[in-house]
Amino acid sequence: MDRLTAMQVFCEVATGGSFSAAAERLDMSRAMVTRHVAHIEQWLGTRLLQRTTRRVTLTDAGEQALRRCQQLLALVSEAEDEIAPPDGTLRGQLRITCSMSFGHAHLAAALSDFLARHPHLKIDLDLGDRAVNLVEARIDLAIRISNDPDPMLIARPLAPCDSVLVASPDYLARHGTPQAPADLARHACLGHTNFGRSTWRFTRDESMEQVSVATRLTANDSTALLHAAMAGGGVSLLPTYLAQPWIHRGDLCALLPLWSPPPMTIYALYPSRRHLPPAVRALLDFLIERFATPRW
Repeated sequence: MDRLTAMQVFCEVATGGSFSAAAERLDMSRAMVTRHVAHIEQWLGTRLLQRTTRRVTLTDAGEQALRRCQQLLALVSEAEDEIAPPDGTLRGQLRITCSMSFGHAHLAAALSDFLARHPHLKIDLDLGDRAVNLVEARIDLAIRISNDPDPMLIARPLAPCDSVLVASPDYLARHGTPQAPADLARHACLGHTNFGRSTWRFTRDESMEQVSVATRLTANDSTALLHAAMAGGGVSLLPTYLAQPWIHRGDLCALLPLWSPPPMTIYALYPSRRHLPPAVRALLDFLIERFATPRW
């Protein structure tokens, strides 16, 4: 049995804490995952994982083995990238993580176009806003929206991320249109769990106002807030990359046009400039060029 594959499977089980999740991610049967883990335990002569009906945890030996296996797999990946075919063909698999809303709205289409240029590459896209250790999860590139990116990571700005205050025509007909930020305190508002959940800030020229809003519905995904707003659920603060098409269609109305929410930035994040694989560098260059002139 291939020991490199066994190490990869072991790392997937160890970092995800589940045989079933590892099997799904690797497109492998659960029985085969179990066989690979058993093989590496037999090879090293010790138990690496503690299995219960609810969870999988690492033994002390397993924690040491996980670090070493991740180092070895990283070295193998670097060797494969450095000894690339002379024709420059990009091969292998990239692992990308991105917020759900931007992934659905723009990144999935961008990655499809990138793969069309590089037919020997594969991409595994993980959507979610949770914090991920890029090294431990073996993530090649993270696309994140922030005004304070992790200082331990290399951050390349891809595009500005402005926000717009919106509500549906039906909601405004029933509850009136806010004329100033202070009016939002009297409206039902839809808040993002991770960004200004109940305190919204706006600037106009040199003025700044901060409003405490009643968020009757909160969600950790902007797309959910978008649909709630279109259903007449209240006023929402949404990224323009998500809201603009629906504003143009008339399903949403932009509010307080003279007031601007704080701008953010869409970043590509990666752990180190050293030994950046050619495929990651190619994707990074592609995304920088694609979003240099935002399509929203």
